[in-house]
Amino acid sequence: MKALFSKIITPVYTSAWYTDLLLALPRIIGCYFLAVNFGGSKFPCPDWFIQDVTKFGFPFPAFFAWAAVLAETFGGALLVLGLCIRLAGFMVMCTMLVAIFFQKWGGEVWEMLPAMGFLWISIYAVVMGSGTFGLDHLIAKKWFK
Repeated sequence: MKALFSKIITPVYTSAWYTDLLLALPRIIGCYFLAVNFGGSKFPCPDWFIQDVTKFGFPFPAFFAWAAVLAETFGGALLVLGLCIRLAGFMVMCTMLVAIFFQKWGGEVWEMLPAMGFLWISIYAVVMGSGTFGLDHLIAKKWFK
């Protein structure tokens, strides 16, 4: 169990601290806006968003609407902090894929770009972890090294 937790928490490190910083800045800045502007503006989950999710044909639309709001708000906050980043990145990645293909697809490309940007950040977070600039680094350093 400890080995699995170590693989989930321990980030991939680059050769220099400044490259970790350059890679962390889009995650920190972008996910701040995800948590505050996109998720935070829908918290608590408004009725219009539940009705929007109902149009997608998902069962339990209120559950999935709340899951999206929580993934954007708390997943974005976890990505900013660099805490449980691979799990948070996966939640945000799934939410952004649904937003792109169910909500934004068929419209203007410009309307898709925020969700695509958050998708790219979350994919990178799932693969690389937090790097040096995140709480996962401190946890991995203390418990696994």
